[in-house]
Amino acid sequence: MRGPDDLTRLRIAITAFFALDGFVFAGWVVRIPAIKEQTGASASTLGLALLGVSAGAVITMTLTGRLCRRFGSHPVTVVCGILLALSVALPPLTHSAVALGLVLLVFGAAYGGINVAMNSAAVDLVAALRRPVMPSFHAAFSLGGMIGAGLGALVAGSLSPTRHLPALTVIGLLVTALAGRTLLSHEPPAPPERGQSREERAPRRLDARTRGLVFVFGLIALCTAYGEGALADWGALHLEQDLRAHPGVAAAGYSCFALAMTIGRAGGTTLLERLGRTRTLVGGGATAATGMLLGALAPSVWAALLGFAITGLGLANIFPVAVERAGSLAGPGGVAIASTLGYGGMLLGPPAIGFMADWFSLPIALTSVTVLAALAALIGFGTRRAAVS
Repeated sequence: MRGPDDLTRLRIAITAFFALDGFVFAGWVVRIPAIKEQTGASASTLGLALLGVSAGAVITMTLTGRLCRRFGSHPVTVVCGILLALSVALPPLTHSAVALGLVLLVFGAAYGGINVAMNSAAVDLVAALRRPVMPSFHAAFSLGGMIGAGLGALVAGSLSPTRHLPALTVIGLLVTALAGRTLLSHEPPAPPERGQSREERAPRRLDARTRGLVFVFGLIALCTAYGEGALADWGALHLEQDLRAHPGVAAAGYSCFALAMTIGRAGGTTLLERLGRTRTLVGGGATAATGMLLGALAPSVWAALLGFAITGLGLANIFPVAVERAGSLAGPGGVAIASTLGYGGMLLGPPAIGFMADWFSLPIALTSVTVLAALAALIGFGTRRAAVS
């Protein structure tokens, strides 16, 4: 039987990979304005290049589950961590939108793979611990994103992407070596089965009603993850291009958003205990919609930064609530459906923003985040009976 010290070491190692994922991803997104200028891409062609991240991630997500079942989630997490660290150094080497899209395909493959693998490892650990610690892993992702964006803000005016992003590679490989050693030396813990009947351990069968509800909660996840992806890829460009912010201040926009997400997720358990799922979901959607309306249309940089922070607080716990609800309705199959839809919104949203920015303007395009956050709140209110059934 695995001892508590082993489980603690595993928790620290998995948390490190969540933080690394957020750190590297944020380090990339805050340099998108500089990469756009370097490649000479328009908003629409940049959106197509960013689609490489989406395509690579979607392809890898469909394969990583099988790899985890065959080789184990721990080795797959380590391999994907290495690929993520190496691939983030590739965008500064490109000088055209086509080349950027190709290297982002590799980066997206690593990003999608590590998300599936480390979440699989985390699910196994949560079951072994018998404690609802999953929000702490996602808080680590947000904290890593905040640190990565903050570091990017500090060096944006002094370091070019050709120096900044390779430095992230070194950091990523170091963290992977340290945390990966623990993962590779420990098998994923088996979930405890004592006190469960055979029927409770068996996979649940999905009838039409349950499948429909799972899809609805997945749609909520998609609506809110869309906003997270949009702010990650377009927030800094909006501040720098539309509000004439200094590159360092523009890079801090995602840092404000990530900090708010971290704070919101850290207090998510308490919020759910006091308000319940429905109020948390509806209140979060309404808060995010209001914040993004301010962030997209504010005439000043500081008002936009405040809007980004409010948006982060609103979105923080909607995705976890939606995925947890889908899981309680349909077990692991429900979690998979909702998570896939959610990641789809995060990865496909940024290219959609690019096209809308060319058709209208970037501020108007960003108001689509407001629309989808409000839609998530309405759907959450409409499913309030399912949330308590």
